[in-house]
Amino acid sequence: MKNTSVIVTIASVAVLGVAGGYWWGTRAHGDARAGATTATAAAAAAAPKERKLLYYRNPMGLPDISPTPKKDPMGMDYIAVYEGEATEAVAAGPGSLRISADKVQKLGVRTEAAAMRPLGRLVRASGRVEPDERRIVAITPKFEGYVERLHVNVSGQVVSQGQPLFEVYSPELVSAQREYAIAAQGAASLTGESARGLQQLAEASLLRLRNWDVPREQIAALAAGAEPRRTVTFRSPASGIVTEKKALQGMRFMPGETLYTVTDLGAVWVIADIPEQDLGQVKTGATARLVITAYPERTFTGRVTYVYPTLNGNTRTVPVRIEMPNPGQLLKPAMFAQVELSTGGRDPVLTVPESAVIDSGTRRIVLVQLAEGRFEPREVKLGARGDAYVQVLDGVRAGEAVVTSANFLIDAESNLQAAVRGFGSPGGTGDAPKATPAEPSKAGPAVAAKAVPAEGAKAAPAEPSKAGVGHVAQGRIETIDAKAGSLSIDHGPVASLKWPAMTMDFKVANSALLDGLKSGASVRFEFVERQPGEWVITSIAAAGHDHVRR
Repeated sequence: MKNTSVIVTIASVAVLGVAGGYWWGTRAHGDARAGATTATAAAAAAAPKERKLLYYRNPMGLPDISPTPKKDPMGMDYIAVYEGEATEAVAAGPGSLRISADKVQKLGVRTEAAAMRPLGRLVRASGRVEPDERRIVAITPKFEGYVERLHVNVSGQVVSQGQPLFEVYSPELVSAQREYAIAAQGAASLTGESARGLQQLAEASLLRLRNWDVPREQIAALAAGAEPRRTVTFRSPASGIVTEKKALQGMRFMPGETLYTVTDLGAVWVIADIPEQDLGQVKTGATARLVITAYPERTFTGRVTYVYPTLNGNTRTVPVRIEMPNPGQLLKPAMFAQVELSTGGRDPVLTVPESAVIDSGTRRIVLVQLAEGRFEPREVKLGARGDAYVQVLDGVRAGEAVVTSANFLIDAESNLQAAVRGFGSPGGTGDAPKATPAEPSKAGPAVAAKAVPAEGAKAAPAEPSKAGVGHVAQGRIETIDAKAGSLSIDHGPVASLKWPAMTMDFKVANSALLDGLKSGASVRFEFVERQPGEWVITSIAAAGHDHVRR
């Protein structure tokens, strides 16, 4: 009986041990499995999440995107854009857009407040020094004769008023002197009618000598009974420089022939050639500053006295006369000068920096900063222009901050986001987004982008654009240049641009648009202005068809 109790006790302890071991093992295994699950979850959380590729964008910021990798015409790879990166410039209210602070810093955005300021402008032009025409004197004998003697025999010599220049001999001059002497002496010795006749002859001879510019002292000596002189001395009528000397010792001259030219260079003219577009800013009486090539360290000041009524058709410039003193005669005729004319009104007007204006050719846009990272494009009406600022007549108020740097990049960014919003959900088996027409940009003159097929891929037909992107026209294809990616179309009027019917050349957004097109075909097409003067077709279809090629 005692042995039986011992056996039962041992069996009970064994059963309890097995049960306890099983419980302990189950618990340890469960804890280990839970720890492994937790570690797996932590590792999964710590692993980097694979980003989803959305599209590839143009590396130069042009509104052109592609679902597959490609290169631009310069051979640069398109840049991949992943999910999350395409939300940096999204609509921030009606007509505005928001850009993250990080993107603003990367783009280098700078702003400046629109302010009231006098809109001054410097008109710059080239000019040349010329003598004052009113200070040029020509010495021209009025009778025929011979140069007997030269007192000034070199050009460039400085002369003073009354200084002898040369002496001449003339048979006519000697005869006139003798005629006057005889008539004057006869009139003094006779009376009656003979005396009056001789007196009239003497007066006629005297008048002829005066008309020939015979010096007064020589005529007075003849009247006093002196013998006629063989030569007559010509003196300088003004002080200046002998700028031209044609007289030679012993030469014969004819009446009216210029023998000397004396020019007073105490004051000179500067004739500046003002470009036609700046002529309206130049007024008589304006102050001009000049820098002469020979004296670059000095500045000369003059005054505009005359705007010539003629225009040079070759250079499209108008000459303007500037008068200025010439002390020390530093300014020589034919010297070149750089002219600056201060123009513009003195009254302050509302202005913005010229770099803030985005000009598409049809309208002008500025980006106004509403808040940190938030911008609003506005169409403005411009007035007069200065050197660095332009007058704003409408569209911006004083004190509003406008973007002066990177505004084109912001505009391109907003257009890019407009294109992104046009993507639909992925189609087919691939992950590339399906390209659909993009919405028009609200940020300026640049146009919204359309997806461009990869190189070598055929463009699938798409539904016509309903977003109003670009301009629409109909016409007939004249010529096609597949190598240059362009075609010539004789199109009808374009109401959105107020164009009449005409024939003009267009480029195509991609070469696939030219597939199947033939000269003479009637087409309906959509086009945009990619840059000033460059019109690009973004979609085209046969006239009357519902499906277009993009």
